[in-house]
Amino acid sequence: MECQELTARLDDELATAAYAEIDASANGLQVGPADKTLSRVAFAVDAAVEPIARAADAGADLLVTHHGLSWGGIERVTGRQYERIAHLIENELALYVSHLPLDGHQELGNAAGVADVLGLENRRPFGELGGQHVGQRGLMQAPTTVDELQETLERSLATGDGSVRTLAFGPDEVRDVAIVTGSGVDWLDEATARGADVLVTGEGKQNVYHEAREAGIHVVLAGHYATETFGIESLAGVVARLGLETTVIDCPTGL
Repeated sequence: MECQELTARLDDELATAAYAEIDASANGLQVGPADKTLSRVAFAVDAAVEPIARAADAGADLLVTHHGLSWGGIERVTGRQYERIAHLIENELALYVSHLPLDGHQELGNAAGVADVLGLENRRPFGELGGQHVGQRGLMQAPTTVDELQETLERSLATGDGSVRTLAFGPDEVRDVAIVTGSGVDWLDEATARGADVLVTGEGKQNVYHEAREAGIHVVLAGHYATETFGIESLAGVVARLGLETTVIDCPTGL
């Protein structure tokens, strides 16, 4: 299969074009010739030197990542950018990126993966941004506590040291869960307005402590990396079903 055929299929499945005006990431094929023939595709969260090198060692022709190299354009190819792009070119490794489209996909996306871990029901899109969504919201199968929800995430996510932090300012009984993975605390107001009991995300910001406390909502910080492994794993499954060999590269940051 040629690179352009696979990337066109991924763009279509992920609705890449719908996020073009709202995502700083240059989603789609970022590095490499479109007519490259593919036999093995590697998947990783970050387009950094280590996952690039490991993808090359695995014999991959294409690396698919969530975090790419171009965020609003590349002005100079020096330093860190040079090292990463050089590794790709020297190893004849193409790079395809899906940032917000992979966050928001309601079946394959990162938030959908966290919702699967929690067993959420009655799911619907959450995390509105420019007419699109970057998260998911649903109901626990039975009322639980935020401590029990935290324990479920600690058991299931690749958090490195296993830590999940909770700002426990919400109700004793948790049922309605909003999810935006990675750096998602900017959607706290939407979670509150929609009546969620808890917002699950990856990492926090200083202001979220007081905002969550004043709003009376729990915030669970389960790790940026840990909450964003699901999308690439789902895409690996999609590509494998197309008959290509796949490799998932895990480079946890603990953050």
